[in-house]
Amino acid sequence: MSVRANWSRFKFQWLSGFFIILLCIFIHLSFLVPGSKQGDFFKRLEGLAYDLRLQSTLKMHPKRAFLPIIIVDIDEKSIKKLGRFPWSRSVVAQLHKKLVDAGVSVIAYDVLFSEPEINPIDRVINKSKNAILNNALSQIRDNYDADKAFSTALTESDSVIGLLLEHNQTLQVGTLPESVFQSDVLIEALPAPEFSGYVAGLELLQQSVLGNGFINSAPDEDGFVRYAMLLAKHNGKLYPSLSLEVARLYTLSDNIKVESTEFGDNYTITGLKLGMETIPTDDYGRVAIPFRGPAFSFPYVSASDVLDSKFDATLFDQSIVFVGTSAVGHADLRTTPVGVQYPGVEVHANLLEGLIFPELLPSRPDWIDGAVVLVLLVVGLVGVFVLPTLELTGIVVYSFVSISSFLSLNIYGWSLHYLDFPQVSILAMLILQVVVLGSLSFLNEHNQKVQIKSIFDQYVPPAHIQSMLDNPKSLSMSGEKRYMTVLFADIRNFTAISEQLNASELKALLNLYFTPITQIIFKHEGTIDKYVGDMVMAFWNAPLKVNKHEQHAVLCALKMQRQVQELESELAKQNMPKLEIGIGINSGDMNVGDMGSVYRRAYTVIGDAVNLGSRLEGITKYYGVKILVSELTYSTCKDITFRPIDRVKVKGKETAVSIYEPVGLTAELDSERIKKVNLHKKAWSSYLSQNWDESLLGFTTLMNNHPEEKLYSIFCERIKNLRTTDLGEDWDGSYKHVTK
Repeated sequence: MSVRANWSRFKFQWLSGFFIILLCIFIHLSFLVPGSKQGDFFKRLEGLAYDLRLQSTLKMHPKRAFLPIIIVDIDEKSIKKLGRFPWSRSVVAQLHKKLVDAGVSVIAYDVLFSEPEINPIDRVINKSKNAILNNALSQIRDNYDADKAFSTALTESDSVIGLLLEHNQTLQVGTLPESVFQSDVLIEALPAPEFSGYVAGLELLQQSVLGNGFINSAPDEDGFVRYAMLLAKHNGKLYPSLSLEVARLYTLSDNIKVESTEFGDNYTITGLKLGMETIPTDDYGRVAIPFRGPAFSFPYVSASDVLDSKFDATLFDQSIVFVGTSAVGHADLRTTPVGVQYPGVEVHANLLEGLIFPELLPSRPDWIDGAVVLVLLVVGLVGVFVLPTLELTGIVVYSFVSISSFLSLNIYGWSLHYLDFPQVSILAMLILQVVVLGSLSFLNEHNQKVQIKSIFDQYVPPAHIQSMLDNPKSLSMSGEKRYMTVLFADIRNFTAISEQLNASELKALLNLYFTPITQIIFKHEGTIDKYVGDMVMAFWNAPLKVNKHEQHAVLCALKMQRQVQELESELAKQNMPKLEIGIGINSGDMNVGDMGSVYRRAYTVIGDAVNLGSRLEGITKYYGVKILVSELTYSTCKDITFRPIDRVKVKGKETAVSIYEPVGLTAELDSERIKKVNLHKKAWSSYLSQNWDESLLGFTTLMNNHPEEKLYSIFCERIKNLRTTDLGEDWDGSYKHVTK
């Protein structure tokens, strides 16, 4: 069917399909890329898809236990025993010492220590007017200073305390630590989240800890915590999250290097280098949180049990401890993909595990949005051109296969590589195309049936028209047997060639080759049967009678080889690889006709003679020759000089066939080539008569004079083997090929 006819038939489906593709690309690039400020509805859908994928794959992985992380929980039990939180820092100091004694490696507090605790001695002094008493109390004041006690305890281990970043510039409480970040570009140029205010720890505590990290969560527009900020800006400096700071201490890193890349006039963050490991992030320094599972997937120990020494000390040896709360009413419960009322302290624990083992972090590489657009284009175009041609069953199968295939590949990428591949825009396109194009196809099919019936009512009885429309398989096609010649030509080493070129270069190469080759076939009265990748198949003597079609085919093959040689200079100019082709030709009885199905037909040839032509092309590489023809073809080409190549039994055949290589038109050969052919024929004749010495001498002479020809070394080696073999009286000189 012509392009014009297809356009007339499918234009509404095509235009609708193209519009759906463009619409989904617009939705993705406008609303679903990181940093987009619009499209809450689409973000919510993407978030739900993310949650469903995460939840459905949690059980595919065994419980991860890579990192010894323990959560010391200020739970309901602890609050009931010790009173409401916050507790006196003297109590926290005792808790800290218990953990240090148990051998904890790093202790992190998902708690703010921004306000000083009032010393009870100060209260007495403020109320007493007895100078002697006040002086005595001043001597023992430090013994009751809870902040100092906690500060002293903090020095006994690698400790991290939390701070909170705020957007309120007037809120600046406590003392911020020095930045632990390094960057090759100005901090102001990095697109990290920026905060104007903060609530940090006491200066006294800052002097005792090795690290500080912010405890802010970064919920999506729907309130779910799926991603975490690893760094944030304040007053021209970068500060790490609590988990990142713990990771820094745990890996014994002095600082964190911000990896960035230039993007137009700005920069984007590509990752954070922690020691020898680089943690990939999105453009804003965020990562997806690698949840182990639902709440309490990490070991929890009640803070009251730690204080009472009611715990297994071996559990804490060389572990990392997060101190936080899961108690209801303390505003540290989050909504996450793996559950609501999820303890915020466990979010930090999940994140830390991903920072220490970056392979666990769900990955959304920089190229992923481009990949989404590419998938939308490729899959969308397939749908545009396939869906309009399908009936109801085909549409149902297509929709099931396409959607399930995408979801399966998506889950596969997530399960094996934690690849966070966006889903909404692609699923939306697949569903919209199936619904819209399927509906238009039904409407179009109905209109076509009405049109066909109205046209053929004038020529065919209405009952017959209706029968064709209702049962197209009732139609049949016929062919005929005819003596013909078939040619197969194939580019050698095409796989290796195609790997050197991109798609556009490969297309240009094939066009450069096929165009003149097709002209040559037409000039020699041949019919193109098909192109299959780099292979071209042609035949002679159908549909029109062609006199001397065997000779036409052979001359065509010789001209094709010359054309390939002439292409060398043009290919070299375009920095394309050199081409070599092998050609097989056979003549014989073949079935020819308009064959196929009611949906797609082609004028083609089939039969054993056709298969032999294909086999001959396949073994040209074995002999190192460019053209091979069968004995039937050779016997009718009186004006062409050939040299015998072999007697063979090709794969799938037990009957030996003599094969030849055309050298050229006899009238055009020079004396040297004629001499070479005659010497070859003499050596071949001696070979068939088992006169091994004479045959070997002839082929050896030819091999020495023409070392570039593989054929002569083949026969020299074969003769050396055959002369010591008992061949029997029925030996006909044939060689059996076991490959195509």
